[in-house]
Amino acid sequence: MNSVVIVGRAGQDAEIKYYESGKVKTTFSLAVNRWDSKVKAEVTDWFNIDVWDKQAEFAGEYVKKGRIVVVDGRINTNKWKDVSGEEKERFLVVANSVKLLGSKKDEA
Repeated sequence: MNSVVIVGRAGQDAEIKYYESGKVKTTFSLAVNRWDSKVKAEVTDWFNIDVWDKQAEFAGEYVKKGRIVVVDGRINTNKWKDVSGEEKERFLVVANSVKLLGSKKDEA
């Protein structure tokens, strides 16, 4: 089963895009801090989030930089070759639901 729940802070205001087909997509990044015992310091992992349709409209309006966000979704992999022919791979989370924690005063 491909399922992930991520809780972190939005790295920027969500960007919303409307397509001619009627679909709506919102994208934003999510920062999650964790302790790395090798470097004995806290490090930040960044996740790219895609949100579609009704959840996209919600995320587009309310996900602002610094807000604490809970994303429930699945991991998707995109593979392609760049202009030099080198294989590239990008991981992103396709959200099923987006929820906000805290309040606007909690924005960083």
